[in-house]
Amino acid sequence: MPEAGAEDRLRNSAAAARACTLCAAHLPLGPNPIFRTSTEARLLIVSQAPGTRAHESGIPWEDASGDRLRDWLGLDKLRFHDPALVAILPTGFCYPGRLPRGGDAPPRPECAPLWHRRLLEPMRAIRLTLLIGRHAVGGWLGTAAAGRLEHTVRNFATHLENGLFPLPHPSWRTRVWAEKRPWFAAEVLPALRLAVATALAKPSTLEDMAENRGGVSPRLPAS
Repeated sequence: MPEAGAEDRLRNSAAAARACTLCAAHLPLGPNPIFRTSTEARLLIVSQAPGTRAHESGIPWEDASGDRLRDWLGLDKLRFHDPALVAILPTGFCYPGRLPRGGDAPPRPECAPLWHRRLLEPMRAIRLTLLIGRHAVGGWLGTAAAGRLEHTVRNFATHLENGLFPLPHPSWRTRVWAEKRPWFAAEVLPALRLAVATALAKPSTLEDMAENRGGVSPRLPAS
């Protein structure tokens, strides 16, 4: 059960975050913070920033990238969108717009430092945190993520010991990237699915899976 007062703290912090307009002048479609929190969630997905479809619908990961991510995790849509299981905190909560030469702009830098710790503090049930894309990986791992994202992803076991699992963003580009790096499907994805299954398992099941689990204790981003 959540600790006394945790749900109220999380509810108040989430309401404040949803009302945030700090970056309004920099957001071409205006503020629309998209995230999902719960004191019961066991899996935390730290992503980059919502796209236009999420901005319009208010639902994160309802696109081809989301389908690819769910395949990586071994989750169907029902479990993925269950707030009692999965929480989602983008590095930037609002759609950041496009770059002049194409592609989405990076997440606004003001967002994560202002809101992540405040929202995470009451979320004590988190067992595993997935860091998706270079902005999430860099923001949480700091100097431990120095160098190419590929190196960090391939050495996921180093971070899994601390309850963190770095991943590339599951865009269409990553499909091509993964085809050229067979170790991703052979080594990373099986370990990822096991770590996710372990994190979401009920307590009675956890004991049966203990020999295979990586560290899944909750962590906070690097300062």
